[in-house]
Amino acid sequence: MKKLRLVLVGNGMAGVRTIEEVLKLTPDLYEITVFGSEPWPNYNRILLSPVLAGEQSLQDIVLNDWDWYKSNGITLRTGTTITKIDRHRREVIADDGSVTPYDRLILATGSIPFMLPVPGRELQGVIAYRDIADTEAMIQAAQQYKHAVVIGGGLLGLEAANGLRQRGMQVSVVHLPGWLMERQLDPVAAGLLQQSLEQKGLHFLLGKNTAALLGNEAGRVRALRFTDDSEVAADLVVMAVGIRPNTALAESAGLHCQRGIVVNDTMQTYDPRIYAVGECVSHRGTAYGLVAPLFDMAKVCANHLAEFGIGRYQGSVTSTKLKVTGIDLFSAGDFMGGEGREEIVLSDPNGGIYKKLVLQNNKLVGACLYGDTADGAWYFRLLREGKDISSIRDQLMFGESSIGDTGHEGHSLAAAMPDTAEVCGCNGVCKGSIVKAIREKGLFTIEDVRKHTKASASCGSCTGLVEQILVSTAGGDYSAAPRKKAMCGCTDLSHAEVRLAIREQHLLSIPDVQKQLQWRSADGCTSCRPALNYYLISTWPHEAKDDPQSRMINERSHANIQKDGTYSVIPRMWGGETSAADLRRIADVVDKYQIPTVKVTGGQRIDLLGVKKADLPAVWEDLGMPCGLAYAKGLRTVKTCVGSEWCRFGTQDSTSMGKQLERALARMYAPHKVKLAVSGCPRNCAEAGIKDVGVIGVDSGWEIYVAGNGGIKTEVAQFLVKVKTAEEVMEYTGAFLQLYRLEAWYLERTVHFVSRVGLDYVKSVILQDAEKRRALYEELLFALSGEADPWHQPQAAHVDTRQFSALTV
Repeated sequence: MKKLRLVLVGNGMAGVRTIEEVLKLTPDLYEITVFGSEPWPNYNRILLSPVLAGEQSLQDIVLNDWDWYKSNGITLRTGTTITKIDRHRREVIADDGSVTPYDRLILATGSIPFMLPVPGRELQGVIAYRDIADTEAMIQAAQQYKHAVVIGGGLLGLEAANGLRQRGMQVSVVHLPGWLMERQLDPVAAGLLQQSLEQKGLHFLLGKNTAALLGNEAGRVRALRFTDDSEVAADLVVMAVGIRPNTALAESAGLHCQRGIVVNDTMQTYDPRIYAVGECVSHRGTAYGLVAPLFDMAKVCANHLAEFGIGRYQGSVTSTKLKVTGIDLFSAGDFMGGEGREEIVLSDPNGGIYKKLVLQNNKLVGACLYGDTADGAWYFRLLREGKDISSIRDQLMFGESSIGDTGHEGHSLAAAMPDTAEVCGCNGVCKGSIVKAIREKGLFTIEDVRKHTKASASCGSCTGLVEQILVSTAGGDYSAAPRKKAMCGCTDLSHAEVRLAIREQHLLSIPDVQKQLQWRSADGCTSCRPALNYYLISTWPHEAKDDPQSRMINERSHANIQKDGTYSVIPRMWGGETSAADLRRIADVVDKYQIPTVKVTGGQRIDLLGVKKADLPAVWEDLGMPCGLAYAKGLRTVKTCVGSEWCRFGTQDSTSMGKQLERALARMYAPHKVKLAVSGCPRNCAEAGIKDVGVIGVDSGWEIYVAGNGGIKTEVAQFLVKVKTAEEVMEYTGAFLQLYRLEAWYLERTVHFVSRVGLDYVKSVILQDAEKRRALYEELLFALSGEADPWHQPQAAHVDTRQFSALTV
């Protein structure tokens, strides 16, 4: 049978999701052609902000690559705009003059950004923020200019401002209302958000109305003028003040449009052969801009295109779960309160937590969460279903896990959720669907889960929760998972199973592990022996025996081997601070042992490169300085700025804080290398934002960030907590690092550990359970107590000094 011709105008998220759904239901019914005006395949527009900030590339946010279209027999025409629809002939005409016939047509033309009708809007350097081209223009501007102004304090504007700030620009955000994100937050939550963003370097001009944009002689914008005649300098102006449905093509074809392309409950327009989905649509008088309603439309539209004819779109109750520059936000319903409504509020400004629940007639009608959104999905479910909450009112503020006996005490939120609970609001995926896919398809990575379920594939705000479900399903709660990743070729057991066996069976040596767990090789291999050695000494400190021969070469020699066979030696400098005496000793050692290269490292140390292996013991002895452990899977450096002791901008004594941290953690071994940094003010000169643990001084104390990485792929650290005292910095930092030491796999960096278990899980252990936090910190201190310095106590540190002597015949 000849296939029907299906044409999609608009290669965005809503339109391509409709095609995906059609292919699921009836893969052979249509011959499909897709037109997109951009030169790219379908990408995730929500993730443009990480591209602007330099955290991701275009390739990272592509949803359906070129091969997907080809493998599904879809003709994709990028860089092509449809300019006319001939409804009588059932044809679409492109800007290149080509004509394509259709039997069914989908309009997914999206929206266009609203540009303020003020003088100067045509100047160079005045742009919107809507697509890849806008993003690339902003990145290019950031390389040439200094001052940026973003008009609009909504989500898009704040993400644009943050990205430009991370690109090195000085950024001001202009917003006409009196508080940020007024549609998603109440004034209190918005105030906390503004305070946090100001500490990150953004400047805000609220209640300001733009009157004109001023240009220079070259025709480029130079400033904004407000209605009160004040001005602010601007080399780049980004307008993020709203969007309008893109209805021009539909209107030219005579389709009924009113604040969008008007559709019925089957997503059909006035012409029943033409469907419309996405931001261009007006359904029952409402136009939606969030992803979840657009995907709901796509399912219904595909149901009718597949000739099932049973789906109806009846509108969407929406919630907003967002991550603005690393800060979690959630809102749903009417959270502003009012007459006849009751508000329950939890406010902890120093902890960065604010929650407001609005009740009416014993029902939850609104929620606004800042900083802790773990229960957002549960609140949304209560709100959407209109459940009577009178019996759980006293526990409502404390989340789903506080209601009754969940049977999951000590486990993550994911384990306590019912299978019917919605996890991914964008794609309408519940926990049960994710668990079923993990079990039946043997999934064990977040990428696999996204591919098979679409959970966390859109805005990404539910990624942590999806990862918790993945861990609880494939890692521990369901030991009969169909597929798992073995630790190495010597065993079928995973890292999780080996660690659990070491703890539960009190195993204290590598031979004990190999015997009890039926290792295939009595000697093990280069992959498993270092891992087993670490798991043993971290699980049973002062009991398990360290096996130096099971460590990697650098940890056996306590120096970094170089490509020519010589070694690098890096003595420790507490917090990057040194003295004339230490510098003289280093200089003398360099001269005495003819060390060819001396280099200052990025971690504020001095690196002696080209040391002969036979000279290492003498070099250690002559230096007389602590071991820097720059070779180890453990604490490397604690980088600091000069802080309040010297810097006129410093708010806290970062050098002293860094030295205190480094002295306490100096000989800490870990699953992988660990780097810390302490900055004395939000200017962040110590680069604390890309460290495993970053501490930033603010006027009222310290902010702690975790799981950053400055490696091959830079990962920005995530906000954990704000504390007041140095003692609290030590406790929270130590607890996080001990959690990492005990639960991460060997050679897993903190960024990958937190990505796997979810930041919500880390917070539940470190922030929400004070007793557990203190216990972790005390466990770490116990493990490090009496740990010997290998340079000065080689025997106690199990250094085999025979390795430095030449063999004699």
